[in-house]
Amino acid sequence: MEMTKPHLEFVALDLNEGWSVPPGYPEGIEEKVLCGSLAAEARTGSRTRLLRFAPGVYTTSPFVHDHWEEVYLLQGDLIVGNDANGNGGTAFQPHTYACRPPGAFHGPFKSESGCMLLEIHYYANDDITSM
Repeated sequence: MEMTKPHLEFVALDLNEGWSVPPGYPEGIEEKVLCGSLAAEARTGSRTRLLRFAPGVYTTSPFVHDHWEEVYLLQGDLIVGNDANGNGGTAFQPHTYACRPPGAFHGPFKSESGCMLLEIHYYANDDITSM
């Protein structure tokens, strides 16, 4: 995998600034890219981001993408598998983790109280398996 991230040593994060709504997400879900980037056309790169949901916000259909995704729920609640009206699904609490290969359908997502996720996205030529 091509290295696309700089060496950073404990950089202070401003959690009040630098947030934006990612393409394809509803208002109330925002990302803050911490490091790196993805080049979807070239299928290269990696990025680390924070993703936050405002209370009560939900997506209405599953997501699928062509890169690996690792997700760690830092705080709040995350409901996975709700319907298009935000009902149903399975609730998860902080300190839960997901690892999704390219092409995996996941979601929709909702948060009752709001949440923050740490996500790592990357393209990899080699198949990555569990340790």
